Amino acid sequence: MQKILIANRGEIAVRIIKSCKKIGVKTVAIYSDADANALHVHTADEAYHIGSNALNESYLNAEKIIEIAIKSNSDGIHPGYGFMSENAEFASMVNDAGIIFIGPSPKAITTMGNKLAAKEAVKAFNIPMVPGSQGVLNSKDEARKAANKVGYPVLIKAAAGGGGKGMRAVEVDENFDESYDRAVSEAISAFKDGAVMIEKYLVKPRHIEIQVIADNHGNVCHLFERECSIQRRHQKVIEEAPSAILTTQMRSEMGAAAVNAARACNYSGVGTVEFLVDADMNFYFLEMNTRLQVEHPVTEMITGLDLVVEQIKIARGEELSFTQEDLKIHGHAMELRVYAEDAYNSFLPSVGTLMEYKEPEGIGIRVDSGYVEGDDIPVFYDPLISKLVVWAEDRAMCVEKMKAAISDYNIRGLETTLPFGHFVMNHVAFVSGDFDTGFVSKYFTKEDQDDQERELGRIASMIASKLNEDAQDYNVYSKSMPSNWRNNAI
Repeated sequence: MQKILIANRGEIAVRIIKSCKKIGVKTVAIYSDADANALHVHTADEAYHIGSNALNESYLNAEKIIEIAIKSNSDGIHPGYGFMSENAEFASMVNDAGIIFIGPSPKAITTMGNKLAAKEAVKAFNIPMVPGSQGVLNSKDEARKAANKVGYPVLIKAAAGGGGKGMRAVEVDENFDESYDRAVSEAISAFKDGAVMIEKYLVKPRHIEIQVIADNHGNVCHLFERECSIQRRHQKVIEEAPSAILTTQMRSEMGAAAVNAARACNYSGVGTVEFLVDADMNFYFLEMNTRLQVEHPVTEMITGLDLVVEQIKIARGEELSFTQEDLKIHGHAMELRVYAEDAYNSFLPSVGTLMEYKEPEGIGIRVDSGYVEGDDIPVFYDPLISKLVVWAEDRAMCVEKMKAAISDYNIRGLETTLPFGHFVMNHVAFVSGDFDTGFVSKYFTKEDQDDQERELGRIASMIASKLNEDAQDYNVYSKSMPSNWRNNAI
């Protein structure tokens, strides 16, 4: 491949462009009206207007994307994540146009894109699964019967798609109707498919996923795990690698299960197999995401691999340049998704203009961003501004580095999730590693927020008082010095 069209926008488009430049591949950007002056447009070698701000007229317009790819003589299309990345029909259209789709086969996308089909595919490998319904549930009565059979609490989940959409936890039967209606409505809106499934709702689960990579020659490896338990609305906000709770044996077992899941659908490219881990350290297959994950940088930081470059190599037909035995975990990495959201107001979007924008810098600090100072965060798309990623030799040092990076990240003009990141990094549950997917609902209450602010204020006051005392001591001491010595010292 000599030229790749990136069927995406924002930070992931910029991030893909960087890897393409690294290996000498030309890039083509597409943009909607709102993104005419976006960073990915200026960073790519070429850029083409695709349509209005409406998704179906821009980033979800498969025909127009392929038309631009042909017009620009692109021989590959990278979908990034979201948008068309897990659309099997789009992947088929790309291949039919004689262009390489940088991702798995349409068949693999179809199989793993449906949660029930995915479970059926991996069944032969005896991968543990959460108890739940055995088929697609198309009516409320069917779903309620399944819920009663599984036993409350249960999770209503859209059978198609992912990303936390079409998902509702139900504690008791009295709440079932409302939860079901909301889940179905979200599923139809997001995936045009209202079918759901019922699963047992695990109490205090950890969300741990395994990065996999496979070529077209039968080689499959896992790139260890990522802990993704800090979530809001079933969507991840903070991820880290490795997990604080996995033993060497459990890491090996989950890695082997993930590799088998990839083999179950003849997977090619990079993908992620997601698991839930219960309080007794039992793990259960959740789903497989057939694309590059948002949180892939933490895996890159602990392995030294560039996953986008690896995707391109695989799409070119190259074999993996490493084996499972070659792969080792180096240090610890964490990622904070910096959203234009007001964490202190139920994480509601806070779009606007980046009046001031300065990213932190330093060894072990990485920022994947799609914006620069002065840019507007549009209302039409996901409000992700950037991903703040840090690396250190161990978890404790990584937490401290993330604290410092958050403090050095200067964003003015709108609310972001940086204060939430600060809250998490200073919370004893996270620091100790004793947390689960219920962290936000359990700890991020107004009372807990106020308590932490008061404590941090107390510490700041103590530091200020100490600095004042030191300053006074210095002034007294300096007055006794000979003037020339004092001046030279200053």
